[in-house]
Amino acid sequence: MNPMNNLIFTAALFVGTHFLLSHPLRAPLAGRIGERGFQIVYSVVAIATFVLMVQAYQAMPAELPLWAVGDALWALASLIVLFASILFLGSLIGNPALAAPGAEKAAAAPARGVFAITRHPMMWGFALWAVAHIMVVPTPGQILLCLALIILALGGSLGQDSKKVKLMGAAWQDWRSRTAFVPFAGQLSGRLRWADAMPRPHALFGGIVVWLVASWAHGALGYMDAGLWRWV
Repeated sequence: MNPMNNLIFTAALFVGTHFLLSHPLRAPLAGRIGERGFQIVYSVVAIATFVLMVQAYQAMPAELPLWAVGDALWALASLIVLFASILFLGSLIGNPALAAPGAEKAAAAPARGVFAITRHPMMWGFALWAVAHIMVVPTPGQILLCLALIILALGGSLGQDSKKVKLMGAAWQDWRSRTAFVPFAGQLSGRLRWADAMPRPHALFGGIVVWLVASWAHGALGYMDAGLWRWV
């Protein structure tokens, strides 16, 4: 199997097993081996398929970029990663989508901060991170790898909406009616106030710290300089 076909196969395996285990296979497997057993199987399969995909990407030969990447594109991509980091940090507290106690209580709260931007800030954070990497490393292999992550993040979010209705019933339906899937769609439609979308301190400052550290580590570990570190 040539390197590109191997990457396509492992990317499809990574995404496909996630969707199968999250939806059609979840109930029968959990019923047979228990919820804890299912979580172990899910984690093992997720890690194994991700490692296979990354190894397939690393085995790709050198590729020419599909477009030129200058400072302007790097600056835009860096801002997108900063925004993605803020969304991710904000998603860690008070997120009804997380499988944690108190989800119904969180869903009853007003949509504020990153949850006024999108009800799936964690998944949009992953997707936007992948978009930014496509922008600055526009090789076929990188694009395929990042598209797999985007499909999983956003497709998984849509599937989670359906799953949460079954798990949480009216609580999730109410939360979904007061929030938006696409970032800032609630503000653009007039349903949500722009002031409510201001990230909370833990999301804003935590996201900035994660962005600075991660972009510094990018260069320190031998990859391309990223973020502010490209210019300082």
